[in-house]
Amino acid sequence: MGRAVRMGVGASMPVINSAVAINGIIIGTGKGGMEDCIKFLNQIVQYEEGLLAPGNFVQSTSNAVAAQVGMMSKNKSYNTTHVHRGHAFENAVIDAVMQLNEFPGSNFLLGGVDEISEYDYTIEDLDGAYKKESISNKDLYDTDSPGSIAGEGAATFLVNDQEQNAICQIAAINILHSEDESQVADMFQQFITTNLPAGENIDLYISGESGDNRTLKFYTVCEKLLNENTPVVRFKHMSGENATASSWALWLACHILQQQNIPSHMMKRVVELSSVKTILLYNNYKGIQHSFMLIRKN
Repeated sequence: MGRAVRMGVGASMPVINSAVAINGIIIGTGKGGMEDCIKFLNQIVQYEEGLLAPGNFVQSTSNAVAAQVGMMSKNKSYNTTHVHRGHAFENAVIDAVMQLNEFPGSNFLLGGVDEISEYDYTIEDLDGAYKKESISNKDLYDTDSPGSIAGEGAATFLVNDQEQNAICQIAAINILHSEDESQVADMFQQFITTNLPAGENIDLYISGESGDNRTLKFYTVCEKLLNENTPVVRFKHMSGENATASSWALWLACHILQQQNIPSHMMKRVVELSSVKTILLYNNYKGIQHSFMLIRKN
């Protein structure tokens, strides 16, 4: 198995092994198994386009994670993978919502996974995705330079339309393609106005701020629209930057709502809270793909 497949399978098996019957598997990934893809391309050159072992090719396809999970769990139901760079996981969430609207009572395994291979790191580094200077993740937000730190990971969730035993509810989700911070601010304000009842405030704001000074303007304009008493949490010093980092952020939101505890090293704006019931998540990938999620405690 390639790195992405191993991470995805490892994150999925606790859900698969639960007592709940899974009616479908929905995965979001920005790049899939890039490491195996490069290995296969190198084999084409090495063996002069002769007979090649298919293993690396099979593991390199973007749907390899969902396929492997389906095979290992003998699940022959709905199985799909969304590959939309920074909106891959968000489109997987939207797909799950649509499936539950069409098939009430179903259970879906929802996940996001991305790896950082040696080859992919080089490509992203040449594209300016990572900082040139050597820094500690603890100092990520104190640097005024382009780029972030490399990240990878996998997060999976059991989603359905049943309130009983649910940790939280994804109350709303929206996505936007834009390089204009004023459009992002307008969408952010509209998202809050549309999905929060009059007089209700957000208990916690999770920001996808990554230490990249090129994308900081988007987070700044959104943060200014919040009530000054809204605590702000950042997470990418833990997850690093990758196309499906928002899946890690959703896991963090679930953990906070369940434990009612916020790790101090994640706090940007500290405000005392008696409880956390409503969380707003905003993430931005490469200054063009924006996503907004509203998560509520059941």
